[in-house]
Amino acid sequence: MNIALAQINVHVGNFDANLAKMLEFTAKAKEQKADIVVFPELATVGYPPRDFLEFDDFIDRAEAVVQQLAKAAVGIAIVVGSVSRNPVVEGKDLYNSAYFLANGRVQKVQHKTLLPTYDIFDEYRYFEPAHEWGVVRYMDKTIALVVCEDSWNVGNENPLYKINPMDQMMEHNPDMIINVSASPFAYNHAANRIEVMQANCLRYNLPMYYVNHVGAQTEVLFDGGSIVLSADGTLVDEMPYFEEGMRIYNTEEVDNKENVSGEQTKEKIALIHDGIVMGIKNYFGKLGFKKAILGLSGGIDSALVAVLAARALGPDNVRCILMPSQYSSAHSVNDARELSQNLGCQYDIVPIEDIYNTYMDVLKPHFWAKDEGLAEENLQARARGMLLMAFSNKFGNILLNTSNKSEMAVGYGTLYGDMCGGLSVIGDVYKTECFELARYINKDGEVIPENIITKPPSAELKPDQFDSDSLPPYDQLDAVLYQYIELTKSPQDIIEMGFDEALVKRTLRLVNINEFKRYQTAPVLRVSKKSFGMGRRMPIVAKYLN
Repeated sequence: MNIALAQINVHVGNFDANLAKMLEFTAKAKEQKADIVVFPELATVGYPPRDFLEFDDFIDRAEAVVQQLAKAAVGIAIVVGSVSRNPVVEGKDLYNSAYFLANGRVQKVQHKTLLPTYDIFDEYRYFEPAHEWGVVRYMDKTIALVVCEDSWNVGNENPLYKINPMDQMMEHNPDMIINVSASPFAYNHAANRIEVMQANCLRYNLPMYYVNHVGAQTEVLFDGGSIVLSADGTLVDEMPYFEEGMRIYNTEEVDNKENVSGEQTKEKIALIHDGIVMGIKNYFGKLGFKKAILGLSGGIDSALVAVLAARALGPDNVRCILMPSQYSSAHSVNDARELSQNLGCQYDIVPIEDIYNTYMDVLKPHFWAKDEGLAEENLQARARGMLLMAFSNKFGNILLNTSNKSEMAVGYGTLYGDMCGGLSVIGDVYKTECFELARYINKDGEVIPENIITKPPSAELKPDQFDSDSLPPYDQLDAVLYQYIELTKSPQDIIEMGFDEALVKRTLRLVNINEFKRYQTAPVLRVSKKSFGMGRRMPIVAKYLN
């Protein structure tokens, strides 16, 4: 039997386009003598569909796509993820299901059992778990259909669930596992994904054909990386990251471990780079946007965003606005200009000193009894935000936010100023990782001017200002933030690891008291296991560690 894995980039709620894409891949698979073509989890509707699932019309249209695919399943079988209605009154109204289509009709529907409700996932909000487990017989093979999370409760020292669906299916003596997935990208997730699927193969002594989504849905990135494993866990093949495509596998060759190509290279910074570029490209493409705008300060963060945007959208579609104040150094303006020229992006210089002075004249009668301080600094950032939004409104360009994860974590940013934007490009990239990313971008020649990378970071909102005046050194700060945000370690846990007690308590307090800022920021492209946004839900009005 020949099985085609089609890792495709679908669009939430774009039923016609999703159907057309799957029909196209089905035709190609059939031409190439595939017996089955497999599409990812919820491929008809896109993942995650969220509260669209509460609309009956949305479900009706998903069912119509399945029926159209069934008509195409002649001479080839189709496995596809979609929603299905629960006919039982008790429980949730929907299932997250894998459909097996053949001979022009639906042959089998297997519902998902394990419904993740953690991090970015919220499936139990919508779906009823499966209560029955069967298999499907096609040609000379008995196939166990599972959906994503149903394979993730194996080989875990702290199981999240009390059941393994495959345990129930084994009484039917399947010959293989087909897993349809929507497994989001994080820079260290692909390796873990392989390990868990290998544990499944070893536990059940079965080969696995695992297909994953590719593409971005707002802030959630999917990396593809679909895999095929033999019964002893040998990784026969891993499909490319961040690329739509299809490969066909012969089951006999997989069983005999022939033509093994194995695992792809997984370099953290390269994956982050490619994931962000895909995320920008899909955000703009799926929303029908074309051009981006950003404030280019001469610092490393905005430089990174400019490069990544130019690589995603093309330099002609990225416009950089340089907005020097009376405190901006000449080299910052020159560095920003040089970067724009290196990229081939349009740039405009719009000084803000006169705007700032006008604000100060208006506020002087009200501020006269107060010393200058943060309010005056933030006026500059907000003047820049106002100008950028004016450009955005006038020309229809989407503003990209340039804040990094370290800044977002401790509130080192100005609401309605430098935290403006429709998409947060590097909001899940710590400052220390920003330097690594800049070096990666320059690996084949200088794109980002060297001075941008090597000069001390500064907001340049007052004379001789540096980030180090307000924050600990970034290598220390980021290490503490990682332990708290990604690993959810307590203050005492982190202190016992050898970190300075004052540093830890100050840092964690800053994280918690600035939740209100993050709540109002743009969607953050997720590249780590714990990004700000829908995957990290913290109360604003709380006392813990404040």
